[in-house]
Amino acid sequence: MEITRRKIAKALAVVFVLNLIVMGGGALYSAQQVPPIPQEVTGPDGEVIVTEGEVEDGKIVFQQNGLMNHGSILGNGAYYGVDYTADTLDLKVSAMREYYADERYGTTYDELDAAEQGSVQSLVESDLSGTIEEGATTIEYSAAEAYAHQHVREEYVERYHEGALERGVPADTIDSESEAREFADFALWTAWISHTDRPGSDSSFTNEWPYDPAAGNTPSGATMVWSVISMVLLVGAVGIGVWLYKSVELPEPEVRGIEIPPPDDINLTPSQRAATRFIPLAGALFALQVLLGGLLAHYYVERDGFFGVTEVFGIDIVEAFPFAMAKTFHLDLGILWIAALWLGAGLFLPPLLTNHEPDHQRTYIHVLLGALIVAVVGGLTGVWLGAQGYIDGDLWWIIGNEGLEYLEVGRLWQVGLLVGFVLWTALVWRGFRPMLRREKRYGLAHMIIYAGGSIGLLFVAGMFYTPETNIVTTEFWRWWVVHMWVEGAFEFFIVAVVGLTLVSMGLLRKASAEKAVAFQALFVMGSGVIGASHHYWWVGQPDIWLPLGSVFSTLELIPLILILFEAMGQYRALATSDETFPYTLPFMFIIASGFWNFVGAGVLGFFINLPLINYFEHGTYLTVGHAHAAMFGAFGFLALGMAIYMLRISTKPDLWSETRLRWSFWLWNVGLAVMVFVSVLPVGFLQLETAFTESYAAARSLAFYEGELVQLLFWARLPGDTMIILGTLVFCYDMVVKRFTLRDVSLPGDAPTTIPDRIGSDDDD
Repeated sequence: MEITRRKIAKALAVVFVLNLIVMGGGALYSAQQVPPIPQEVTGPDGEVIVTEGEVEDGKIVFQQNGLMNHGSILGNGAYYGVDYTADTLDLKVSAMREYYADERYGTTYDELDAAEQGSVQSLVESDLSGTIEEGATTIEYSAAEAYAHQHVREEYVERYHEGALERGVPADTIDSESEAREFADFALWTAWISHTDRPGSDSSFTNEWPYDPAAGNTPSGATMVWSVISMVLLVGAVGIGVWLYKSVELPEPEVRGIEIPPPDDINLTPSQRAATRFIPLAGALFALQVLLGGLLAHYYVERDGFFGVTEVFGIDIVEAFPFAMAKTFHLDLGILWIAALWLGAGLFLPPLLTNHEPDHQRTYIHVLLGALIVAVVGGLTGVWLGAQGYIDGDLWWIIGNEGLEYLEVGRLWQVGLLVGFVLWTALVWRGFRPMLRREKRYGLAHMIIYAGGSIGLLFVAGMFYTPETNIVTTEFWRWWVVHMWVEGAFEFFIVAVVGLTLVSMGLLRKASAEKAVAFQALFVMGSGVIGASHHYWWVGQPDIWLPLGSVFSTLELIPLILILFEAMGQYRALATSDETFPYTLPFMFIIASGFWNFVGAGVLGFFINLPLINYFEHGTYLTVGHAHAAMFGAFGFLALGMAIYMLRISTKPDLWSETRLRWSFWLWNVGLAVMVFVSVLPVGFLQLETAFTESYAAARSLAFYEGELVQLLFWARLPGDTMIILGTLVFCYDMVVKRFTLRDVSLPGDAPTTIPDRIGSDDDD
């Protein structure tokens, strides 16, 4: 089936507009359906137990102290600690049981017989099964609920202010008792919306999540129905993906019969050499990230120490570098090193395809690199100072730590990163300007500009909330950034930069690459943007997102199938090449990226996004497996492949060696496979079983993590983590060596280059 680039481009534009309409309308509708925070919660005698202001202040305490990277709220955050929503609901139910057991029978709940326990349980469920009237500003607790609220407050003061080393919580994690009580008020409010029915609905604000039969929370009928529909769509999506690949002519690279330009025949321009300076910065960030990953993994085994460091050296590692801080740095560094390599690659590629060096491009790249270093150092320093309480007043979230997973750095540094994206897009535009002038708007150079620009554009959604904003609204916009980056703009960038790289290697005609990139981008953007709504199922958003998230999350499998087929085609091309092919190693990374993208985002992503599975799985180690396979496996390997491609062209040919880099490649791949399939996923399946047979709170409890089998599986992660760390250190060493063996630079007019001659203008549609 023939399909022109023009038709694909028009379809892509239509899909983009439809996405904006759906998500824009969804944003307006969601803003009207946000769960209310009552102005007052009173007891049966009229006494005020908690106010709206105390709940709002509790959210600020939650963010300011980085607690989203210790535990999670509404299932979102870190999985080391409890989920505060499920935990407070569980504590509330337990305390209410004890209250009624003592009131009715003068003893503890555990000492009651089955009939008496049933009677007490009925009273608890009756108290929790209420709804709130539209426009109501006050709610009244039963005596049991009032008692339970105070009990949870005391527990959170003891745990998060006084400290609980057995949970990995150092003393003064929250500075004062009053702030710890406010944090409990905030967490209890999220528990309240989880068991309180939305006006006019039979389900709670969170669609009956978390699973807690004792509180009356069980999966809704809609959750089951849309799970079945998703399974039917899965079969259809797979069929559509295979049919499209077989029917539409999507070109595969062919090595035989193509004149591949030797690296020493390609100019190394001043701007390209400047772009390679992003590699050592990324290497340093990468090395620090994986070392912190090893620390985080061990914290699950030894929550109050690290291999005896405290006893031997007298250093309290938990106090000095608690889990929440290490997790914050681990996440941010992962985003930053991948982004740094992508930025460098985007600036390195244009001269290969245009034989053009813009005036002062080298200087501007150095400015961008310097700005990135300032943003990285300033942002991470601000995070540490803010979490340690050194930034008081309103500035804590401006220059300190905003305290939201993936968006931890202060707002000032986020604005700086946004400006950096804009500057990068402008520099790439300058580099591609000769190609932009002669190609259509759906051309390859335009695609890379669109992809890079969309990354910055989506980042703007992170500016639509403040610490005072309702957590449900906050989560809506946060997932616009996180999900639409990962499963929208980043995937778009992947297919664009891979197509651009294959053209620069001489493996594809420009017109062929444009068609493949536009076609895959059509499905990436068509499914990935609205697919963000699967993050809204259990966080207090209206239930309209359940069908939308189910359908479009399933359709996200189509572009991943196309990417997998493309990776298979690239592998066949690589297998049929001979030893004279100079780009074998970066090509291997591109293939590995496609494979892990399908495994991490496709197989694991689809599994955990079935509504019924996600209801029990949300916020467990199954998500950890999905995240690591997709983020490092897909985006990380592509970034590393681009770094090696840049080094292959930049390094003096007679000094080029691949031995160490090949060791890194296999250490990373095998290490990631061991970590995901031997340790992380088995723990996740055990959590899923515990959540299903007991409750979600039990699956996230300290007792679960300290189970003998779970602890053994945590130790089983050590070989995989070690291989990843070793691979990274070997890469960093090799990268430093190659940085001292770079070729001399030359302007495009000083030496011939063969690549632009092959790409041509490609005016055919």
